[in-house]
Amino acid sequence: MAAPDSQDSQRTIQDDLRSVKFTHENPTVPVEGGAVTANDLLLAAYDPAKLHPLAQLGDQLDYLVLDDAKKNELPGAGTAIPSRGFSDDLCYGTGTMYLSGLALGGLWGVSEGARRPLAVSNMRLRINSILNSVTRRGTFIGNSAGVLALVYNGINSSIDSFRGKHDTAGSMAAGALTGALYKSTAGVKPALAAATLISGLAGIWSYVKKSV
Repeated sequence: MAAPDSQDSQRTIQDDLRSVKFTHENPTVPVEGGAVTANDLLLAAYDPAKLHPLAQLGDQLDYLVLDDAKKNELPGAGTAIPSRGFSDDLCYGTGTMYLSGLALGGLWGVSEGARRPLAVSNMRLRINSILNSVTRRGTFIGNSAGVLALVYNGINSSIDSFRGKHDTAGSMAAGALTGALYKSTAGVKPALAAATLISGLAGIWSYVKKSV
């Protein structure tokens, strides 16, 4: 007798489930703070730009003012090559002279290694001779040019800061001091010759920058 009752109860439950209808009603309790739901975004009822944390700041935003684009304001510093001061001259000048010295020394090494006489005419020996010459001459010229540019830019910036202006005379004086210091251990005559040479090159370079 229990079996029919259980079957009747199962049918009743199934009938009840089939007749149930699920409906969605708006919540009666408002959302605190006006939080955005996924439904709001899907229905385009909320502007996604407002989700950015800085969207509501307006004019209250504090920011840093960087002087990276500020040029050197010394009188006479405005040349064909813009500069922001000592750091630019030191970094770019030293790097440029070092790479230029490597290139010129490499060309000198290729020419020297190609013309060097060999005991046995062999392509491998010739390539080895060229590579040895390039390594020796390239590093020597590159390092020497980099050191000269480093010292010159340091002295030139110091002279400009002390005098309060940048001109050809200051560049030539910096070149003379750089050359004399570079060859100071070789004697008086080599030091004077190096000072004259580098001072002349510095004067020509300064004149070309102002003329272009």
